[in-house]
Order: sequence, then C-alpha cells, then structure tokens
Amino acid sequence: MTGRAVADDRGAVLVVDDDEMIVGLVARGLLAAGYRVTTASSGAEALERLAEAVPDVVVSDVNMPDMDGFTLVQRLREDSRLRSLPLLFLTSRAEAADVVSGMRLGADDYITKPFDLPVLVARVDAKRLRPPVPADRLQTDRRTGLASSATFMDELDRERERVLRSGRSGHLALLGLNESGSIRARFGERGVDEVLRQVADVLGAVVTPLETAGRTPDGGFGLLLPETSSDDVRDLMQGLSERLAGRRLDVEGSKVSVTPLVGYVPLDAVQSAKQAVEQAGAALEHAQMHLDLRPIAYRPEMLAEAEAAAPRQPRPLLERLRTPFQVALTFVIGIVLPYFVYLLADRAGFDITPFAYLVVVFSLLVTGIAIWVEGLLALNPAQPPPAPEEQDGGPAYPPASAVIAAYLPNEAATVLETVEAFLGVNYPGDLQVVLAYNSPVPLPVERVLGELAQRETRFTLLKVEGSTSKAQNVNAALQIVTGEFAGVFDADHLPAADSFVRAYRWMADGYDVVQGHPVVRNGDASWVARTVAVEFEMIYAVSHPGRAKLHQFGIFGGSNGYWRTQLLRETRFRGSMLTEDIDSALRVVEAGYRIGSDPYLISRELAPTTLQALWNQRMRWAQGWFQVSLGHLFGALRNPGLTPRQRFGFFFLLGWREVYPWLSVQMFPLIAFYAHRAGGPQHLDWFVPVFVLTTIFTLSVGPWQTLFAYRQADPEIRSRTAWFWLYLVVASVFYTEYKNVIARVAQVKQAMREKAWKVTPRAAGTGGAPEGGLTAPAVGPAANDPEHPADEPLVPPPLPHHTTSPSRTS
Repeated sequence: MTGRAVADDRGAVLVVDDDEMIVGLVARGLLAAGYRVTTASSGAEALERLAEAVPDVVVSDVNMPDMDGFTLVQRLREDSRLRSLPLLFLTSRAEAADVVSGMRLGADDYITKPFDLPVLVARVDAKRLRPPVPADRLQTDRRTGLASSATFMDELDRERERVLRSGRSGHLALLGLNESGSIRARFGERGVDEVLRQVADVLGAVVTPLETAGRTPDGGFGLLLPETSSDDVRDLMQGLSERLAGRRLDVEGSKVSVTPLVGYVPLDAVQSAKQAVEQAGAALEHAQMHLDLRPIAYRPEMLAEAEAAAPRQPRPLLERLRTPFQVALTFVIGIVLPYFVYLLADRAGFDITPFAYLVVVFSLLVTGIAIWVEGLLALNPAQPPPAPEEQDGGPAYPPASAVIAAYLPNEAATVLETVEAFLGVNYPGDLQVVLAYNSPVPLPVERVLGELAQRETRFTLLKVEGSTSKAQNVNAALQIVTGEFAGVFDADHLPAADSFVRAYRWMADGYDVVQGHPVVRNGDASWVARTVAVEFEMIYAVSHPGRAKLHQFGIFGGSNGYWRTQLLRETRFRGSMLTEDIDSALRVVEAGYRIGSDPYLISRELAPTTLQALWNQRMRWAQGWFQVSLGHLFGALRNPGLTPRQRFGFFFLLGWREVYPWLSVQMFPLIAFYAHRAGGPQHLDWFVPVFVLTTIFTLSVGPWQTLFAYRQADPEIRSRTAWFWLYLVVASVFYTEYKNVIARVAQVKQAMREKAWKVTPRAAGTGGAPEGGLTAPAVGPAANDPEHPADEPLVPPPLPHHTTSPSRTS
C-alpha cells in the first residue's frame, strides 16, 4: 500500500513486517501523521521496494521469511546509496543481546513489541528530521543517489569561479520532464520517487568522472559540464533527451513515456550559482513550449519574457468566490430557506412540517430500498451465452475494432502503453486498433506511434485536426472503423485479454451495446484513489448490473463499452453534451435498442488522486447528468415504445437522482424548527419510533452497500480489505455528503450557465507544472491560474474524462 500525498506531507516510510495486522496498525498511524507509506513482507521484498524508490525512513521487523531484518540492515549499510537511510527496528525480540546486535549492525533505533503507536510515530519523526547525516548537508541525495542539492550548488559555485579564473569553458544544464505534474497526480509521491530514480540511472550512465550530476534546490536535475563547448553540450543533451524519450519508465507497474526538457547556460557570464540556475531554468521553460527534445541555450531576453509573462492580473473577487458562493447558496436553498418557510407557516397558523417529515422519511426509505434491491439483484448478474463455435472450419468471431480517444499532450505518457495493451488482446477474429487523437503541438510520442503503425498493420493512427472533444475524435474514427462491433475507450484504459471475446458473446445474444467494468489501477497512489477504487466497484460491479435488471436497460458510461458499429454510426456522440456518452446511451434505449451491463468485462483505468481533481471530475459528471436529465426525462416518460418498468427506470435515473440530494438534507431544517419550537434541542423527544427506525435503516445502507461491493468486487480490489474499511469510514463521515454537495452545486452552475470544465489529469499538458521539481514552471496563460492548472491544456479544450453511473454512490 502507498499512503496519501498531502499538503503537509512529512515524507515516505517503508514498513517491513510479515504480520499484516502490525503493518496495518503502523501504516494507519503513519498515514494519520501525514506520511506516505509503502509496505513489504520480508527483507527481500523491502530491497525490491527500495530499488523502486527510496523513502525517508524504514521501520522493519527482525524475524521475517526470506531475509530477516538484521540481514536487511546489513545490506543497506553496504550500499552507498542507502547507507545513510534511517532504519528503526520494531520487533518482539526484546533481549539485550538482540538490541545490541541490531544497533551494531547499523540500526538507528530499536523498539520492542508491544509498542505505543504515538511513540513510534515520534521516533520516526525524529529520524526523518535528524538522520545520521543532517538532510540539508547530505552529500548524496537519498532518493536518487546523485549529488544532493547542497553539494551540487557548492560544486556549481566552485566551477563558476574556476571558469572565471581560467577563462575556459563550462556549462550548467538543467533537465526536466514535461509529464511531471500528471505523474504526481496519477501515482502520488511514490510514483515521483520511482521516476526520479530511473532518470538518475540514465544520468549516472552518461556522466563522466569530470562531470557532476545532482539535484537542484527546487528538486530538479542539474549537470555540471566543465571543459565543454556549447556545441558539445547541445549534442550531449540532445542524445540524453532522445535516450530518455525512447525509454519506457516503470511507475507503479505501468509503463510511462516522458518528454525530456533541457535548458543550459555558459558559466562565464553568471554572477552566482543561483543566477546560473535561474537562467538555465528560463531556457528550460522555452524548451517546454516546443516539446521537440531540442536543448535550448539561454538568451538574455528569456528572463525578461518570463518575468513579463509571470505577473497576472488576479481574477476578480467575485470570480474567485464563485464556487464557494454556489456552495453557500445551496446551503441557503436546501436548509436555511426551508427552515424559515416552516417558521413563517407556523406563525401563520399552518404547520406543514408533518407533511414535510413524511416526504423526507419516504425519500430516505425509497432511496435506501432501491440501493438494497440493486445490491441483491447484482449478486447474480446476467451472463452472456457461451462463446460461439467455429463455423465451416473458420472462426465464428467477426471483425472488431477498438477506438481509443485521446487528447495527446494530456495523455502522452500513457497512450503508448494503452495501444500496446490493445494490440495484445486475445481475440480470434480480426481486431483493428484506432487511436483517434488531437494535439495542439507536435509531440515526440507521435513519431513513436507512427513507427508502431508502420510495423503493426492492425494499428491505425488518426490525428483529428481541429478537434476539441472526445465526441469529435470518436465520430471521426467511425469513418475508418472496420469492425462489426467497436469498443470505445479512454487513453488510460488497459483491457483484459479476453475482453473482446466476452463482449462479442453479448452481441451474439442480441445486445446492441454492453457496458464493461472499469477497475481502478492506481489505488495505491492516495487515499482519494483508494476511495474511488471502492466506489467504482459499487458502481460497476453492483449498481450497473443491479439497475440493468431492475429497470430492464443498461447505461453506457463513457469507456470500456462495446457498440454495434452501425448503431454507433447512426447514433454518434454529441459534442454539445457535457456527458455525451450518457446522452447517446439514453437515445439508444429510447429507440428500443438493448444495453447490457457485465461486471466481468474488465478494463483497468486511472482514478483522480487528489480532492481537487476529484471535485473537478465529479462536478463535470454531475452537471452533465443534470443536462441529460433536462433533455431526456419528460420525453422518455411519454415514450410509448418503453415499458412501464423502463419509464419508471428513467424517472428514477433522471428525475429522482436530481431531487434526492436536496431531500437528503431536509431533516436538518425540520429538526432545527422542532428544536426552536420546543425551546431547545434538549426538549425534543429523540426516540420517536419512526425517526429511530428510519435513522437505523438509513445508516445501515452504507455498510451493506460496501459489503455488496466487497462481495462482487474484482479480485484485485477485493484483496485490499483495508480499502473497504477506509471507504466505509470516509463515506459515512464525509464522502456521501461531499457528492451530494457536488450534485446540488452542479444544478446551480447549470442554472447560472457556467460550463467551464477542467480535465481530469492523467498526463501532462502543454504546460506541465514543476511538481517535485521534475520540470520548470509553466509559462504563458496557464501559469499561476488555479482555474486552469498548468498541467491542463487550455486550447483546444481537453476531452471529457470517463462518465459514470447515476448511482447514489456516484
């Protein structure tokens, strides 16, 4: 498991123990203290984790299989890169001889079980703040093995003075990655650490004994190149860029492509080491504008341009307060206004609260019962018929196509892995893979994709010029799709090997569209991603299949969905809709076609890793659903082609789901009114049977819904039992109302005609931000604008991300 990345991030801790209970207890304590946590069950596995990324502190047991803790600390102290890494033993071996042995072998502390968790956290704090060598004076950076920032800056200053004294040449080059912001957003701090280590390995392989590679104060990479001309620097760094661009980095089990950025400056004209870094950084920013792998030499006008571009007029106060105002407005509409209505009606001699109370109780009961019914129906989901047999000696499977829609700057790091995963799908018939993408600037990955298309006849690369949406990309791809049925995917989806075989089994059974089960694959990145991972199991393993049985129609939720190609050509996606996938699905159902839901039709995708990214994503989904509800509800209720059960499904799907977020908070103004009338809450009778029973039933829905999700979850997610406990706590206390707030605010935004959207970050855009110092600050209009984060492209607008179901859990 990997812990969350938080604003007051204290660092990373590796916990090594073969006792899962101890690991869980220690991890929870460290996570609560703000640490990121990675775990291993033996010394051998710990070395594997350390090869991926170096934490700030290691907490290890002694007695473990494969390799015990004493051997582990010996291995650490023999490794120059890990020699100064603080290690604390946490063990049941409490004999004095064991303590002496552990400390002599190189442990920094020795704690015996049973232990006090706050004391353990305090000792971890102490070792992080006061490692064997103070962190700010370490000669070697623990995360990369390169020169630490302090050492590198000292070397840079000495090299600058040598150049000035001798009159010989010398250069500073800075290296960054355009995808840095999205790597952090997708994989968290541990993913950043893995990237840093692999980039450091490449740097270490090209640096000669006379050169120095190290970290800069902002966390980036620097190279000191003495006795090197500008032409030699350019050629050397060009080769380094091409080497990194052609390498697939391993991050949390995924293959990631990166776009290196290089800026360099001669040292004979700088006044200090700090100025050299500033000037090389300005050149690196210019390299980021082009993304063509060319190293950029510093020119004096670059700093002036950066300084001119950096100051931005702050957004008007009303604009900055728009969303907080909308949240407050929903509070007034949903709670304050009803309270005063009850109060004024009571003063006028009309007590309307009994009726309001019954409405609230009814709404809570109806929603809870619906969730129960969906969960029960999902326990035995519908299955497609067996695979068709071969006919006349040939395969029974028709040609199929996969359409991958991508906004390439935002997804350049993952798109190659996605394409290769689709080319590896096991489908007996012909499988065409189409990548339909748009990009405002040429990117190095386009060349790699073009070479792949030349080698692999099944792969078609389609650049959709002028596209501004996923809908346009998918619609353009339909012109060249050759399959009888086509899967539609986002650029972060990795399909299961048997996905197209299973999808065709549904098509052969008369279904026109089938929605699969996206499974989150980056749940280790943060607690937000873990929460979404469990929520997706509720949606795609429980709500979708259960609702398809209950209402006799399914929903296509944007990605990992399979269509009869001719139907998709006739239906198309409408770019004017914020959730164009839901709109197209409802049009299909209204026309009498069949949509199925299969929880065993798996693909794996990336979830947001921060609350801000989650807010942006869910706000887009919620307002898109509201827009679809306004456009389809009344027409569906009057549609004679739908059965009464399907019309009820439309009412519940589009009408009730928009009203319920407001009804869910109506108990608050009612209780406030009753308390006011009774002279204070202490005078209320809290044990009214209807109130007590309704409360118990409502509170039971969340745990049972989580249990349904656990039972039906993908085995990989179900193995993370702690994630479900986390969801149960987070959802009960926070997450459910968080989503209800979003649903209410989305309706207010729609009423205010606000339709500015932020893409869910999956890979860097044209102006990647320097998170973790992997790249330079963004320049141009994206810089310093919280409404447009620098790793989110502004022009053209990015593709909408995956849209999910209308479950009360979504």
